[in-house]
Amino acid sequence: MKYLALFFMAAAMLLAGCTRPDPNVTTLTYASPYPPTHPFSKADIAWITWVEAASHGRIKIHPLWSGALLSSDQSMEEIRHGVADIGLITPIYTLGNAHAQRAQVGFYGHIGSIPQQVGVYKCLLATFPVLRDELHGLRVLAVQGGNLPGILTRNRAIHSLDDLRGLRIRSPAENTAVLRALGADPVDMPMGDVYPALAKGVIDGVIAPADTLKSLNFAEVASHFATLRVSRGAYPARAMNAKRWKALPADLQQILARSQLVWEDALAEQITQAEQIGRTFGEQHHVAFVSVTPGDQARFDALYDRDSAVTAASLVRFGIDGTPIFQAAQRLIRSSPAGGTPRCPPAAPLTPQEPK
Repeated sequence: MKYLALFFMAAAMLLAGCTRPDPNVTTLTYASPYPPTHPFSKADIAWITWVEAASHGRIKIHPLWSGALLSSDQSMEEIRHGVADIGLITPIYTLGNAHAQRAQVGFYGHIGSIPQQVGVYKCLLATFPVLRDELHGLRVLAVQGGNLPGILTRNRAIHSLDDLRGLRIRSPAENTAVLRALGADPVDMPMGDVYPALAKGVIDGVIAPADTLKSLNFAEVASHFATLRVSRGAYPARAMNAKRWKALPADLQQILARSQLVWEDALAEQITQAEQIGRTFGEQHHVAFVSVTPGDQARFDALYDRDSAVTAASLVRFGIDGTPIFQAAQRLIRSSPAGGTPRCPPAAPLTPQEPK
């Protein structure tokens, strides 16, 4: 039976190798560092389903999950070089050549909803060419916001900002200076490395939204969640290799362009649902949720705003005038309805720009 099974497997592989690909079908690879069960991936699957249906089968998406192809800190460069046709990109972790993209995520103090995050980013993109320039070689297919994080800790509850003193906390780059001002020791690492770092005690906590209690299993390695409101912005999160995009027929380009809102809506829906699911999961697994006082929240927000302005000004060392970007983000947030989408000039098309 064993040899018979091997024979049939070999025959199937031979037949598959002889099958000619359908010239009317374009197959595109999609790569993500997350497993298919993650909320991000569920949104990706919804997008894949929509694209294949809208194209009447002329586009097929072949997904590759769980970090099979892309890294966290080089994903933009990997998509530029065609490691995958389309991928989940993380400019917030990119080590170089995306300084404005990485910094602007920290310019969203007092932000409300995910649609507001995405709307502010698109306004900034339409206004400041440097943000488009840093996307050269890419065709962005989705902009992603996120739930506002709190602070998750292993075994020490955060009742006030003073409790952060001496703790080693994984933090996005835009929050490191704020944590240092509060006496903590911030660490910048990809989220995929956080679980083992918490489990081994390499770090004491992480700035993360409540959805990670379930989606990244953080409830297994941490016991306290401080509901401090940590502002964050949106960023381009799904992109296609620019040369592969240009090679597509115009009608297929139009379908993928239309799919951007589908993908962004699916991401917002999954991320929002995941927040409540994660909170419920955390409560069931004995994670203690602790609220900070309004005074501590105001103190944190003031430090955040001050550091955002400093970060914006520091971009000058890369030849970038970041202060107007920061000021524009704050104007958009403060002038839009609470949590609502800001009004801004129509966003410039997210067309790829070739390296100079």
